Amino acid sequence: MDFEFEASSSFAYKFARYVIFPRIENLPEVQAGEPFRMVDLVKLFMNELLTSEQQAATFQKKESGRTTTVAAQVKFWASYVARYSNVFVDLGQGLFRAKIASDISEDELEEAALEGGDDEINEFDGWIYAFSFPSITRSSEPFPIKVGKTIHSVEDRIHAQCKGSATFENPLVLGRWQVKRVGPTELAVHNTLKARGKWREDVPGTEWFDTTIAEVESILNFVVETQN
Repeated sequence: MDFEFEASSSFAYKFARYVIFPRIENLPEVQAGEPFRMVDLVKLFMNELLTSEQQAATFQKKESGRTTTVAAQVKFWASYVARYSNVFVDLGQGLFRAKIASDISEDELEEAALEGGDDEINEFDGWIYAFSFPSITRSSEPFPIKVGKTIHSVEDRIHAQCKGSATFENPLVLGRWQVKRVGPTELAVHNTLKARGKWREDVPGTEWFDTTIAEVESILNFVVETQN
């Protein structure tokens, strides 16, 4: 593994997504389209790769404050990724089968997790970003700015959002800020801009505001300061 063990939801997600999930995908019976019980395969690989002490290690969830184990969170994330990655078909009652001729998209997976209201992934560290297009930017007055979040590459996220949109311009990245608890941080910035009447409802997509980069940065700095 390229990351060290720790008893946390972040480790459990990475371990499920980048260690266990590929192993399950590559099993011959899974590739053949045979139904399988996710929890059984997760247990199989956990027993192979983690000690019983590591699996039983506990930690407190940031959002709910409840205590859980690494093993329980790995199982949760493995099933979560399976449902939202577009690789497997959810047959119900914990059963899945491979989706023929499908390919996982990191952008679709992140979209499902971040925009689907999942509390745990929203607690991850990540990036708040702002972008617009050259033809609508202004130097001394508000203009349409998209304010979003990602836990991966800012450029990749923006490219995925603009792909297929009706524009002949490349997006212009106006700012990026690395933050903790990326979901609540973005929500606070959005709510502040909406309260100031800056939200644009008459544009394709969401998260567009008539604002300035200085205003976005000022709000973000205040939000981050109050979180510390």
